[in-house]
Amino acid sequence: MNDSRSSDPAKDKMPDWKNHGLRIIRSGELDTNTAQTPGMTRAEAISHARVGAQKLWAGTVVVHPNAKTGPHHHGELETVIYVVRGRARFRWGNHLEFVDEAGPGDFVYVPPYVPHQELNARKDEPVEAVIVRSGQEPVVVNLDIPSPEDAADSPQDDPFHSAPAKR
Repeated sequence: MNDSRSSDPAKDKMPDWKNHGLRIIRSGELDTNTAQTPGMTRAEAISHARVGAQKLWAGTVVVHPNAKTGPHHHGELETVIYVVRGRARFRWGNHLEFVDEAGPGDFVYVPPYVPHQELNARKDEPVEAVIVRSGQEPVVVNLDIPSPEDAADSPQDDPFHSAPAKR
């Protein structure tokens, strides 16, 4: 006998996708109430606190003209940078001996533990980028490597990272 009042066990175990599914963070909803650094503006879009992300962090960054970071790496984290506007220069290697630039539409992949330095290659316009990291912690390990680049016109604290160095 088929009892129409009994529930389907498979349906009872279905996730509530309406409340626990895809999330859209609109451009006006990015959170600037996050750690900031002189010379840039950071806005958080995806994090554990904002959407429940377990393995990713994503946000935007606007870096003022002629700013640069100190040499560093991000520990075991992988980082992807998507350049929206401007011209970003990257140096990497044990002595920052390799250099390349990225412009609008370019993706940059930074593997774990790679010594590198990010710079705004232009003195007249900001760099706007999207950053995605493989973890929630803003790991920055500062390195004692001299930069081959000339000093910025106005020295800045690390304009690409949100947290003080973890050693």
